[in-house]
Amino acid sequence: MATFPSISPDYGATKQAQPRVRAIEFGSGYSQRASFGINQDPKVWTLAWNNRSATDANTIEDFLEARKGVESFSWTPPDDTTSYKWICKSWRKTMPYSNLFNIDATFEQVFET
Repeated sequence: MATFPSISPDYGATKQAQPRVRAIEFGSGYSQRASFGINQDPKVWTLAWNNRSATDANTIEDFLEARKGVESFSWTPPDDTTSYKWICKSWRKTMPYSNLFNIDATFEQVFET
């Protein structure tokens, strides 16, 4: 499995969690909840690399293009020391200044062997 290039994202990255929960509500107002599945709390990171050189921007974009949102890769989140498996189904590259590029991407945690 490939490892994401060692180009750190900018500060301001956002981690989202939405645990998988099954809930049932009864007519009396009573409800019950239970976590669902083995890996029931996948994370989603919204990342940005701003004002990067063409070399860095192309390295990131080429890496993501090669996997096309299907093949997972290894990446260590900024708030962790452990590497996890991710996919990236969506990213955007812009050029706000001459020879400087921005890349915005969303990494979704996946669980596979």
